[in-house]
Amino acid sequence: MSLFKTVPPNIVQSIRAFRVTELQQEAAHLQQHFLYAYCAEAVTKQQVLTTIATAFQFPRHFGKNFDALHDCLTDLTHKAGKQIGFVVVLEQLPNTQKFDKEARETLLDVFRDAADYWAEKKVPFRVFYSFQ
Repeated sequence: MSLFKTVPPNIVQSIRAFRVTELQQEAAHLQQHFLYAYCAEAVTKQQVLTTIATAFQFPRHFGKNFDALHDCLTDLTHKAGKQIGFVVVLEQLPNTQKFDKEARETLLDVFRDAADYWAEKKVPFRVFYSFQ
């Protein structure tokens, strides 16, 4: 039985009852890319974006802004050839003065836009996140 039986193929949602290891195993089972970023040490938007860029192996010229994040989640990956799917985990996103609710929502909106982008191409793009 698939872990994702009740999870739509293109969604951004709280990690809730899922464990990171289970998500990683399901990604491997489905032969999908597993992208994981542990953000507990980040305090600012720049640090969060740097953590994600490093974890996801973005190009060195990554601009460390939300537009550049969107580009890396869509355009650059698409140029790599046919994609079978993605399981993305953003663990322990900060809740700080320099990365407040508005910044977290903007970040998640970028991932929602990427999920919509991949949905149009019929490629699963599931994002799971947690907050500190």
